[in-house]
Amino acid sequence: MEPSLLSSKLTTSVLLLLVAGLGVLNWLVNSQSKEASDRTNWSPPDLASRYEASPLLFHSQPLGAKAEYLPRITNVQILDWNNDDASEILVSDAEHNTILSFGRDSSGRWLETELVARDRFSDPARTTVVDIDQDGDADMVVAVLGSLIPSDARSGRIELLTNDGQQHFAPRVLLSDLRRVADVQPGDLDADGDIDLVVAEFGFDRGRILWLENRGQGRFRDHQLMMVPGTVHVPVRDFDGDGDLDIAALVTQDEEEVWIFENRGTKSFAPVPRRVYGTPNFDAGGSGMVPTDLDRDGDTDLLLIRGDNLELVYHHPQPYHGCWWLENGGNLEFTAHRISDLGGTYAVAPADLDQDGDVDVVLASMFNDWRSEGSASLIWLENDGQQHFRAWQIADRPSHLSTVACGDLNGDGRPDIVAGAMRINEEASRPGRVQVWLSASTNDDKD
Repeated sequence: MEPSLLSSKLTTSVLLLLVAGLGVLNWLVNSQSKEASDRTNWSPPDLASRYEASPLLFHSQPLGAKAEYLPRITNVQILDWNNDDASEILVSDAEHNTILSFGRDSSGRWLETELVARDRFSDPARTTVVDIDQDGDADMVVAVLGSLIPSDARSGRIELLTNDGQQHFAPRVLLSDLRRVADVQPGDLDADGDIDLVVAEFGFDRGRILWLENRGQGRFRDHQLMMVPGTVHVPVRDFDGDGDLDIAALVTQDEEEVWIFENRGTKSFAPVPRRVYGTPNFDAGGSGMVPTDLDRDGDTDLLLIRGDNLELVYHHPQPYHGCWWLENGGNLEFTAHRISDLGGTYAVAPADLDQDGDVDVVLASMFNDWRSEGSASLIWLENDGQQHFRAWQIADRPSHLSTVACGDLNGDGRPDIVAGAMRINEEASRPGRVQVWLSASTNDDKD
C-alpha cells in the first residue's frame, strides 16, 4: 500500500473516531443534564408520611447542648445503671466520641455527665451495661465502629469501662484490630457462671459474628460463628425454650437475613445456624432488631425494622420500609408479619404505652420525607391485644431520629420515650440532638 493512501485512510479513521467520540461526549453531557434535571424534579413515592395525632399526651423537651455541627447520636437507653432507684438515659455520642448519662436532680432538672473523656474512641455505636466482673456494680461494654463511613479498615474495637463502685470508669481495650463493631451483647453462653460476649463485626465487604468466652481475670477467647459482613444487632435470648441462651443476628449487607445460632449447651453452637427470615430485596435497609414477647405467649419474638437509606442516592421513604413482627412459633420457626409502613424506620422500642396490658411499639424515622411539613419522626403502634396495630403520630421533630428507647423516667409508672438524632450530611430543617417525651395525664396539655 502506497504511503499516501495509508495516510489518507488513517486520517479518515481518525476523523471517524473523533466524530464518534464527540457523539458519545454529547450523549454523556445530555444524559448528565437529564439526570440533574431528574434529580431536581424528583419527588418521593406516594407514601404515608404523617399519621393521626396520638390520643396519648407527652411533654417534649430537648436534653443537653445543641449539636455543634451534625448530631450523631448512635444509641440511647433508659435504665438505672447507678443503682439510685431512678432511671437514667445512657447515650452513645459519635459527635463528641463519648458516653453520656442524663439524670434528674431533686428539683426535676436534667443533669448531663460525661462518663469517659471525649475522643476516647472514634464513633461508639452502642453501650451495653453489664456487671462483667460481677462485683456488684455496673460496668459498660462499648462497641466501637471506628468510622461511621463504610470501610473494611481495622478501626473497630471493644472497650470495657470498669466501674470502681463510685461511678468512675476506667476504660480498657478488650479486643482490637477489628473491623467496624456495631453491637456487643452479654450472656452466660457456656453456663459456667460468668458473662460472655457476642460481637457484631459489621465491617463493610468483610465482617464476622463472634462470641467471646470469658476465661476469667479479664481474659476472653474468641470463637467465630459466621464470616459475613453487615451484622447490625446480636440479641441474646433463649429463642428455642430449652433453657440456654441462643443468639439472633440481623445481617444487612447484600442479603437481608435473620439468623439464629442455637446453643447446644456444651460451650458450642449448632454447626449450621438457622435462617429464620430473609428477603430478595437487597435494598431493604434493615436497621435494627429488638427481642420482645409481643404476643405475650411466653416465648421471645423479634421486632425487625427497615429504613436504612444511607447507601441510596435519595434519602427518602421507600415502599418496603417499616416494621415487621417475627412471631416465634417454637422450634426456631418464625413467621413475619408487617405491622407498620413508616418511611425511613430506623429504631424501635416495645412498651405498654397505654397501660392496657399488651405490648405497643414505638418507631423512630431517620429518612422520612422531611420536605413535607408534618411528616412523622416518632410514632407509636397501638396493640389491640390481638397484635393488630394502629399508628399514632407523636412528633414531627426533630428529624433524622436514629435511636429510641422507652422507660419510666419520672417515677409516675407510665412509660416515657427518649430518642436521638443522627445526620451524616443533610441540612437540619428540624434540628435536634437528644429529645425526651414524658408521658402526661389526659388532663395535661400536650406540648
